[in-house]
Amino acid sequence: MPSFDEVLKEAGEFGRFQKRVFFLLCQTGITFSSLFASVVFLGQAPNNYWCRIPGADELSERCGWTLEEEKNFTVLPLHLGNRSSSGECERLDVVWDTSDSCTSPLARYGNHSRGNLLLTACHDNWVYKQPHSSIVSEYNLVCGNAWMLDLSQAILNLGFLAGAFTLGYAADRYGRILIYLLSCLGVGICGIIVAFSPNFTVFLIFRFLQGVFGKGTWMTCYVIVTEIVGSDQRFVGIVIQIFFTLGIMILPGIAYLVPTWQGIQLAISLPNFLFLLYYWVVPESPRWLLTRKKGEKALKIMHNIAKHNGKYLSPHYSEITISNEEVSNPSFLDLVRTPWMRRNTLILMYAWFTSALIYQGLVMRLGIVGGNLYLDFFISGAVELPAALLILVTIDRFGRCLPFGISNIVAGIACLITAFLPEDISWLKTTVATLGRLGITMAFEIVYLVNTELYPTTLRNFGVSLCSSLCDLGGIIAPFLLFRLAAIWLELPLIIFSILAVVCGLLVLLLPETKGISLPETVEDVEQLS
Repeated sequence: MPSFDEVLKEAGEFGRFQKRVFFLLCQTGITFSSLFASVVFLGQAPNNYWCRIPGADELSERCGWTLEEEKNFTVLPLHLGNRSSSGECERLDVVWDTSDSCTSPLARYGNHSRGNLLLTACHDNWVYKQPHSSIVSEYNLVCGNAWMLDLSQAILNLGFLAGAFTLGYAADRYGRILIYLLSCLGVGICGIIVAFSPNFTVFLIFRFLQGVFGKGTWMTCYVIVTEIVGSDQRFVGIVIQIFFTLGIMILPGIAYLVPTWQGIQLAISLPNFLFLLYYWVVPESPRWLLTRKKGEKALKIMHNIAKHNGKYLSPHYSEITISNEEVSNPSFLDLVRTPWMRRNTLILMYAWFTSALIYQGLVMRLGIVGGNLYLDFFISGAVELPAALLILVTIDRFGRCLPFGISNIVAGIACLITAFLPEDISWLKTTVATLGRLGITMAFEIVYLVNTELYPTTLRNFGVSLCSSLCDLGGIIAPFLLFRLAAIWLELPLIIFSILAVVCGLLVLLLPETKGISLPETVEDVEQLS
């Protein structure tokens, strides 16, 4: 009986059928990256807000004040007595009633005593000129509640982490396409509930669930794409990353055109319902079917692929070699039971963690300082495009490990140099930091490809999901590591990033090379490959 790779070569390793499935699944990268980075626009800080004095709304209604007039009566008295309060996080400790003067509501306190009025912290009585522009103004995530905005992103990353474990396991047990479609449905439904959440608690719960399902769509579509093409066409795993970057570049355009956070949330969530149409055009992974002893279904799909590719399978392809490995529910022990599986798993977990930590750290540090938020965010995304092009040029010439290691080492050296460059040559400091970001972006994209190629079909989705869960852990830690260490010394985070990246670059050179080699079907194949 022929092997799966022999049948795939006969049916076409990257024909019309695979190109169509590839293009359709790549759209998932756009929606996932929009979800990943959406907090930048969902959580924009309001430009103009203040703390309302109790009773001010009734008095404002009686006097017919505009919001600007109410603000003047509320905030201007705070500047008396050499006080510099902006009126955003504290207010005068007074209460207005409808008997107060419309022209001078503080008149009953006397001119001399106004500057001596006590101040009190504001709790839940803020006024915003644009109350629905972001979740910050919607749920009062300002002043003492500002940390809750960071919590919303941490909750999303926790959702990614949970999705990596649960849906990664489910995809290996119940099938790639089933979990992909259920995840798309989950992202869409949870996204709608998030947009209309009555309070911040409901918002957090369904943002977490959207993270769970979002991770399911991204990881599963990635695995499907790499499993239906030949060993020489697995560059598609890199190309799909370009669509992730395209999502980063499209997001500011959506945010610019849509004035409310609910509209932005719906715009990045609703397209997931369109992916349900893939039920009729994207088949189950035939590799996975073979591992579940479903050779007839796999062969039927291969005939369909050959037909769409204008090929013809030989009559003797009536059966495909089925893996002799005992099919069981995957677990972490399967990833560390044998020597080379154990080594690969530990190195890949560290690589995922390091890539995410440094990538997000450099983005936040380089970040967007002033200027036009929408344009700057677009440019910051465009910087990542050359990374995929450089990978495509190098991986077929030099293999996977060398570009993987060098990109990490370059990122580490760039971070180290940036830390010690003087501030007065900011152009050079920014250029070197951008080189570091380019290097870590390449490393981030290569780890997807290498991770997929180093696990057998029986464990591939679970292995990729489990290792990439360290990416989510790095994403949770990154802002805390960056800001805490920067408080000690501004450049200290770069020193930490440099050490982590160089160590990672050396470790990944110990991984086996997978250039031009068929995807392993069993754990034994991985051990022989190594």
